[in-house]
Amino acid sequence: MLTLTLLTRRLIRLTATGLLAALLLQPAYASSEPKTFKLCWSIFAGWMPWGYAANEGIMQKWADKYGIRVEISEVPDYVGSIERYTSGEFDACTMTNMDALTIPAAAGVDSTALIVGDFSNGADALLLRGGGLTIQDLKGKTVLLVENSVSHYLLSRALEWALLKPEDVTVQHVSDTQIAEAFLAGQGDAVITWNPILASIKKRAQVSEVFSSNLIPGEIVDLTVVNSRVLQAHPELGKALTGAWFETQRLMGLPTEAGRTARAKMASAAGTTADDFNQQLDTLRSFYSARYALNFTRSNKMPELMQRVALFADQQKLLGHDGKGLEKIGIAFSGERTLGNASNVMLRFDERYMQMAADKSL
Repeated sequence: MLTLTLLTRRLIRLTATGLLAALLLQPAYASSEPKTFKLCWSIFAGWMPWGYAANEGIMQKWADKYGIRVEISEVPDYVGSIERYTSGEFDACTMTNMDALTIPAAAGVDSTALIVGDFSNGADALLLRGGGLTIQDLKGKTVLLVENSVSHYLLSRALEWALLKPEDVTVQHVSDTQIAEAFLAGQGDAVITWNPILASIKKRAQVSEVFSSNLIPGEIVDLTVVNSRVLQAHPELGKALTGAWFETQRLMGLPTEAGRTARAKMASAAGTTADDFNQQLDTLRSFYSARYALNFTRSNKMPELMQRVALFADQQKLLGHDGKGLEKIGIAFSGERTLGNASNVMLRFDERYMQMAADKSL
């Protein structure tokens, strides 16, 4: 009986030892799932690469390289997408430079402009109802726009151009999901919006384009923004997103059959034709190369344009009711340059990941 008991104990020990060895030899990833991150975007010619990268497996390829998962979601409501990012529902989101300052940064969400994708060069415009009109005809008109958005900023620049005052027009807020139908139904005398909404209105109504972003090149910049705390804790996310973006951007810009096919798929996803999508791309100064994006981000123009944007935001009380937002919020640029409160930076233009893409070291 004793012999049997000793034999049994030895068998148990051997079995346990074998199981432990097998567990130790298993790869580490077998015991845990890859961390998942979420990015949202809305329909716009300059941001269509995100949908393409998700559908064509480009994002998955880069996410796999860094051992993570990235879920990319289209959100129809542009401002709503930024608000959902600001609330923490998403780790990254597409938005303009002004909206990055006035929504997440103003709300205390430290955000990093990870990717500078392009700047508007006619993709945002002011349309007056009727033909043969000029910007001087803007006086006394009711203007439909997404209030306190980049469209509102464009209106302020148009008024400066025409030597008019804000009180010379009436602003009527309409969401970006409803603005086209509201104007086409007869509301307002003028409308300010962006592509593809802009292109749709111009096709369906008799209008005069009296001012557009091509008159203020470089001031409306389209970004992919990431929560700074998430990025700091997970630089692999920044590498995967930047790698996927510039691979897709390069493909979109190719004058080859592969490039035409990619653009056609993006056009279809945007609900338009390939020709119309190409025309929309022509209203952007797209950075198809990471090197071009890097040079623009490093230039002195970035702090200058953000100074102008911040001034408008303060005038609209978007950075606080006292109109002294930059005394409380800081904006950081490359070369350790800071605009506003350097001890409370809430918006960062971080060139490191674009530099890695340019150096092909991702």
